[in-house]
Amino acid sequence: MKTIITTVALTLALAMSFAVAEARPYRWQGNQQNTYGWQLMTADERTEHQAKLRSFTEYTACKEYVDEHHKKMEERAKEKGITTPMVKRNPCDLLKARGVLK
Repeated sequence: MKTIITTVALTLALAMSFAVAEARPYRWQGNQQNTYGWQLMTADERTEHQAKLRSFTEYTACKEYVDEHHKKMEERAKEKGITTPMVKRNPCDLLKARGVLK
């Protein structure tokens, strides 16, 4: 009997932990592989960029910001005489797909 109660309690605790994990909002983490112009930004600019992306609730505002960011990074790259890698994906599309943006 004690074993059954322990098993049920552990099963419920495990199920609740999954429910809590699912309830947490998606938190995008920028890095060199997914942030256009990463190598051209200072650490403070990277932090600010991530915070800005997380602050959006509307897709159009996010997209406008990202387009402007890309232009800014292209200008920096041109000034330094380097080429930036092609954009692999739009972070706003990812955030929209995850239900973060409307």
